[in-house]
Amino acid sequence: MNQNLEKDIIGVILSEEEIQTKVSALGKQITDYYLSIPAKEIVVIGILRGAVVFLSDLIRHIDMPLSIDFMAISSYGNEASSSGTVRILKDISELIEGKHVLVVEDIIDTGLTWNCLKDILWARNPKSLNLCAFLNKPSRRMIPVDIDFCGYEIPDDFVVGYGLDYNGYYRHLPYVAILNPEVYQK
Repeated sequence: MNQNLEKDIIGVILSEEEIQTKVSALGKQITDYYLSIPAKEIVVIGILRGAVVFLSDLIRHIDMPLSIDFMAISSYGNEASSSGTVRILKDISELIEGKHVLVVEDIIDTGLTWNCLKDILWARNPKSLNLCAFLNKPSRRMIPVDIDFCGYEIPDDFVVGYGLDYNGYYRHLPYVAILNPEVYQK
C-alpha cells in the first residue's frame, strides 16, 4: 500500500482478488441475461467518474456486442449528501431509442440519484434499461431501487478504492477500503 495513503485506511473490505472474481461472475450473468431476451447488442453507459474502473473490467467479461458511452452527473451540488436532483455535466453521445441499455454505477446508496437518472433515460425510449452497481449500501436508502446486477452489499462505512473516491483521491486503489473518519471529518 502507498505509504501516503496507509494512514488514511482503516481496513480493506474487498480485496483485488475478490473484486476480480465478482466482476467476472457479473459479466457472465449480464451476458446470459441479455442473450436470453434475446438482445443482439447492448449500450453500456458508465456513470463518471466513479464507475470507470468497474466498467473497464466488467466489459471484458461481457461476451456479446456492446458499445460504451458515458454520463457525468452531479446530485450533490455544494452539499455533503445527495439532493436527489440530477444535473447532467456530460451527456451520452449515442442515441438509445429502441436499444437495450445497461447503466453501470459504482455505488447506490440513497437511491435519489438513480431515481432521477432512470427517468431521464426512460424518456429517451430505450427498449430496456437495467442497472448494474458495483456496491449497494441499502442502509442509506431513501427510495427503493431495483438493482438488476449487483456486486456487493456493504455496510454504512465511507469506502474508497476501485473507482470510489474522497475529494478525487483513492480511486486508483485496486481494492475497496474503509476511509478513516479523521480524513473526511476535518
